[in-house]
Amino acid sequence: MQNKKAILSFILASALLFAGCSQNGGDNKETAAVKNVDGKYDPTITITIAKQLDENTGRYGDGEDINKNPMMELAEKKLGIRMETTLLGGDANNYDTKLRLALTGSEELPDVFPVYGTQMIADMIESGHVKAIDDDIEKYMPERLKKIYDKYPQSFYPVTKDGKTYGIACAPALTEGQVMIIRQDWLDKLGLQAPTNMDEFEAVIKAFTEDDPDGNGKNDTYGFTYTGNDIYSSGWVADPVILFSANSGKHIPGSWQEDTDGNLTYGSIDKGNKKTLERMAGWHASRWIFQEAAATGAWDAMNQFTEGKAGIFIGRPWAIDSVRDVTSVAPDAVIKAYPNILQDNKEPTYQSAQINDGWLMFNKNFNYMEAFFNYYDWLYDAAFGTGDFQYGYLEGYDYDIVDGKVLFDSKLFEPAVTDPFMPGKSTVLKNSPALDTMQDYADVSEKKEAETSAQIRAKAAFETTPDTAEGYVTANGHRDELLPNLFNGEPTPTMKKNWEQLQTMEKQVYTNIIYGKESPDAFDKFVQDWKAQGGDEITKEVNEWYQSVK
Repeated sequence: MQNKKAILSFILASALLFAGCSQNGGDNKETAAVKNVDGKYDPTITITIAKQLDENTGRYGDGEDINKNPMMELAEKKLGIRMETTLLGGDANNYDTKLRLALTGSEELPDVFPVYGTQMIADMIESGHVKAIDDDIEKYMPERLKKIYDKYPQSFYPVTKDGKTYGIACAPALTEGQVMIIRQDWLDKLGLQAPTNMDEFEAVIKAFTEDDPDGNGKNDTYGFTYTGNDIYSSGWVADPVILFSANSGKHIPGSWQEDTDGNLTYGSIDKGNKKTLERMAGWHASRWIFQEAAATGAWDAMNQFTEGKAGIFIGRPWAIDSVRDVTSVAPDAVIKAYPNILQDNKEPTYQSAQINDGWLMFNKNFNYMEAFFNYYDWLYDAAFGTGDFQYGYLEGYDYDIVDGKVLFDSKLFEPAVTDPFMPGKSTVLKNSPALDTMQDYADVSEKKEAETSAQIRAKAAFETTPDTAEGYVTANGHRDELLPNLFNGEPTPTMKKNWEQLQTMEKQVYTNIIYGKESPDAFDKFVQDWKAQGGDEITKEVNEWYQSVK
C-alpha cells in the first residue's frame, strides 16, 4: 500500500526534475489568464474538448445543442471558461478514427480530449502532439483532487513514459460491484432460497426452467442469462464471470492477476475454468441457460430478464432500474439483489473492477492548464456537495426542490420531466465525477445523516427504488471482491502481433465447449496452443512491464 500511495508523490516530485525539459519549447509555458475580483476569467477563456457524438446528454431545449446548453452557459458565467466541443465521432470507433486523423494533421486536435484505449495513448505520446503535465499537476491540481488520484496510482501507468506523465484518468473512483439479480417472485413460488454456491445455483436455474415459475403452464422460462460476446467477462451486466471464479478464484477470464509468486498470469488459461466450462455445457444442453449467449451483447442478454424469460442475471445495481419493465409482461414480478455465490471452499467469487473510463490528454500547444484544473475541480463540487453544486449541477435538470424536499426522480419535478437534459454528461467527462458509488448507500442504510448530495441521492433512492438502493448496499459489502486488471499498459510487442488471434481462439474454444461442439478436454489443448502461439512471450513481456511500474 505504501508503494502504491507513493506513486503520485513520485510523479509530483518528478515535475521538478523535468520542468524546463520539454521538447515543445515555449509551447508549454502557461499563457497569462486574468481573473477578476469574483475569481472569474476576464476575458473569457475558450477550451476546446472532444466528445463522442453518441454520448447521451438527454433532451436539449429549443435552440440548444452540445455547444449551447445550460451547463456550458453556467461554466462561462461562473468561471469565465467556455468549453467548446469539437472533433465529434459518431461512436467509439469513429471517435478513435478522428483522433488518428488529428495525428496526421487531417483533423484539428482539441485542447483537452479523452482517450479510451492504451494503444491510442501510446500513439499519442509517440506522436509528440500531447504534453507532459507533471509540472502542471504540481502547480495547478487542487489538493482535494491530488488526494483522489493518490488512491488510484495504477491509473497513471498507461499515461506514463520515461518518467513523464502525459494525462490523468477521467475522474477515478471504484465503480460499483455486480450483484446477483433474481426474480424473487419465482423463488417464492417454487419455495426456493437464493443460491449461495454452484450446486445451489444449478438447482435454482433448473427449477426456473422446468418448474413453470411464472405459472402460465408453458415451457417458456429458463434460469440464467449472460453474454459470451466479451470473452465471458463483461464487467458490467449479464456477466458470467462469477461462475468461472467459483473454480478459478481470482484468475478470472480476461484479467491479469498475480500468482503466488507475485507474477502476473492470464486468467483465461487457469485450469479451474475447465471445470466451469464442463458444468455450463451441461446446463446449456439442458436449456437452463441462455442459448444464444455467444452471439449476444451484454445489454441484449440482460433484456432476456426484462422480457420475463430469464430468472437470474449478474449486473451492477443500477441494472435493476433498467430491467424494471419486466412488470409490463409480469405485473407481479419482484426483483431482488443478492450477493454472488461463493466458491466451494467458502471463499468469495471475484469480478472485474473498473476505476476509470478513459484518460484525459492535452494538446502540446494548450496553455491554460490552471483554468482547466479550476474547471475540473468545479465539476467535483457535485461529488463533494460543496460550492455551486450542493445537490447536483442544475435545479430542474438533475435535481429539483419541491415543497422544500430535494428530488432526483425527474418524473416528480414541478413540472415533471420525462427526458431531462443531463448536465453531468455535458462536460469534458462522460459521467459526473463521484467519490464512491456504493458507500453512500451503506451509510444511509446505517441511519447516518445524509449531508452530501450523493448521500441525499442515496436516501431518495431508498424511498423511490428501494430494491436498487439495497443492491448498492449489497455491492458495498463485497467491494473486496472487485479486481482491477493489473495489466493496463500499452499492448506489448507480441500482443500487437498475436493478441487478436489468441482472443479469437479463446472465445471459440470457450463457446464450443459450452455449446457441446467440443469436449471439455479441448480446454487443455487451447492452453497449450495459447502458450505456444505467443502467450508465453506475452506473459514474459507483461511481467517485465509490471516490474517496471510496480
